[in-house]
Amino acid sequence: MSAKKFKIVTLGCRTNQYESQAYQDQLLALGYEKAQDDEEANVCIVNTCTVTESADSTSRHEVRKLLRENPNSQIVATGCSADNHPQIFKELGAHHVVANKNKEQLLQVVFPEEDLPEFKINHFEAHTRAFVKVQDGCNSFCSYCIIPYVRGRSRSRGVEEIVTEVKALIQNGYQEVVLTGINIGDFDGNCAENPVRLAELVKIVDEIPGLKRLRISSIDPDEVDDDLLNAVINGKNTCHSMHIVLQSGSNVVLKKMNRKYTRQMYLETIDRLRRESPDFTFTTDVIVGFPGETDGDFEETLEVLKHVKPAAVHMFPYSVRKRTKAALMPNKISPEVIKARKAQVLKLSSHLQFALCQEFVGRTMDVLTESVDNKDLTIIHGHTSNFLPVLLNSQGLKPNQIVTVKLIEATPLGLKGEVIS
Repeated sequence: MSAKKFKIVTLGCRTNQYESQAYQDQLLALGYEKAQDDEEANVCIVNTCTVTESADSTSRHEVRKLLRENPNSQIVATGCSADNHPQIFKELGAHHVVANKNKEQLLQVVFPEEDLPEFKINHFEAHTRAFVKVQDGCNSFCSYCIIPYVRGRSRSRGVEEIVTEVKALIQNGYQEVVLTGINIGDFDGNCAENPVRLAELVKIVDEIPGLKRLRISSIDPDEVDDDLLNAVINGKNTCHSMHIVLQSGSNVVLKKMNRKYTRQMYLETIDRLRRESPDFTFTTDVIVGFPGETDGDFEETLEVLKHVKPAAVHMFPYSVRKRTKAALMPNKISPEVIKARKAQVLKLSSHLQFALCQEFVGRTMDVLTESVDNKDLTIIHGHTSNFLPVLLNSQGLKPNQIVTVKLIEATPLGLKGEVIS
């Protein structure tokens, strides 16, 4: 008898990616096999996203596509869009719609009689860095964001559970781990009375034998306190690169967004880390077209980006989310202006990444190889520990190797490098 098959479609954040990997590991343990693109599956899971209207639309499209291509399958919709619009996904034809609060029990809905394996990951397919979810939910209630309503209040995993998972990943060959969550600055180790803060978790994971690189996922600038800064700077394996969220460089817009920091606090956080480690690099998020954002507000955002010179910018055009305060705000920005501002940010971020890469030409750095280029098999992509993208000749290399590289040229796609050892 042929094995039963599954398909999983994942949209959105790293937390979703972690959860989808846990579903896959559970299904594999149950004897299921991953279906190829042209194969029909018995079970299909769509892990949806609702951060923008485009994400909602894509989530619905993926459910319709799976229903069409897998007419005999059980289709399960979960994630933030399914949580936000459960009736829509039921009307589309999803057999099960599982709320975020029940995500870890999703397969119990599909297989009520089965004794299911634990919801955790053992590896991270198609990745050389593994994302480990340490926290879920958010207490911030930014005025544009629906996530606290669909993910719930902040809650954390226990330290021992996280350490056990990281050790298993290292044993399975992973050299780089990313601590991730919806708002990891809220991490408390699931200990209300004696909370274990993120800085302490970083120190503990950094010491795990066999780990070569540790990264921290998206965090707000006001959450990078002295303890966390010291843990990152002084860790043996913690990378000198962080994704510190900006959203806007205008204090007026940040206040309307209900962000908990100012432009000045953001820049001070960047400068503090750079003083401790001149090679420290940053990636960030930016929203353009927030209600009432003036040309002056937008220029302030561009000015902050120029100061930071980020290695990458995740750019989001503002999207109205019902049930949020921003949805009721006046002075909405026209789609044409949002499109123009988006193009400006993308163009500037490309220039800034190139300029940052130029600063490292001639340096010798360690690179973790990650994937062979889909269009040019002679190229393998990787990153330095401070998250500079590097392109190497793939001959003699395979993914998940740490090699010493001389950086010889900056290109629009990253730094070209030559392997020394």
